[in-house]
Amino acid sequence: MFYIVGLGLCDEKDITVRGLEAVKGATRVYLEAYTSILMVQKERLESFYEKPLILADRDMVETQSDEILHQADQLDVALLVVGDPFGATTHTDIILRARALGIPTRVIHNASIMNAVGAAGLQLYQFGQTVSLVFFTETWKPSSFYDRIKENADLGLHTLVLLDIKVKEQSDENLARGRKIYEPPRYMTIPLAVKQMIEVESDRQGGVLHPDNTLAIALSRVGGGDEQRIVAGTLADLLTAPQDAFGEPLHSLIIVGKRLHHLEVEYAEAFAVDRQRWRTVASSIYGCALDD
Repeated sequence: MFYIVGLGLCDEKDITVRGLEAVKGATRVYLEAYTSILMVQKERLESFYEKPLILADRDMVETQSDEILHQADQLDVALLVVGDPFGATTHTDIILRARALGIPTRVIHNASIMNAVGAAGLQLYQFGQTVSLVFFTETWKPSSFYDRIKENADLGLHTLVLLDIKVKEQSDENLARGRKIYEPPRYMTIPLAVKQMIEVESDRQGGVLHPDNTLAIALSRVGGGDEQRIVAGTLADLLTAPQDAFGEPLHSLIIVGKRLHHLEVEYAEAFAVDRQRWRTVASSIYGCALDD
């Protein structure tokens, strides 16, 4: 049996009982280590699970999956992923490969940012399409995310924006020369994400991401107890807030939709950079009826 086991969002104790049983019964256990990050080291997982873990990087998962799936039709093999197994298309792909080889598969779900984003106080059924925002370069500034945010905004829906991470990435030169030299890990921050969004808004002029009139909520280390951070405000507020206000990576961002309920405003107000401005924009721009 090939198991894909969700680890949840925080540490070694977030695994489900069903997931832990699968890990303990597996002959080989792989830890997928590039689509997201856990808040604890591999050694803590190994100690708690009482199993050695094999790190599975991008190359192994995407191009060497045969190694992971070897004899999984005869033995139990587990692949551990941060969050929920279906949070990344990579994991869908490896399941399809397993099925093609006649290997039975089982998915064990867990919490992910897709549902834990409710910690910001916004109603989950008011979210539209989730988008990803990548690091811009001098020559590559993809802006298709803007179209998806606009589609959500036109329906009054919130947008969850997942910020880019770069783990085990090669420079163009090293890639061209075939050198296995990797760049240091990078994680996109909230201020950089907002800066890039405002840059695209300046080009598009669609009024979707106006710095002073667009409400947004920044999140980091959701589910991480004392490490969790939630910061609410206009895009301009988030752009100028001190970096340490947002906590450690991973960071995510919510663009608030116009179909905003007063309870959402009141809940998120506790996280606002400026509570009065949060309420004023929610009332005057978003049309949300609030008690004085």
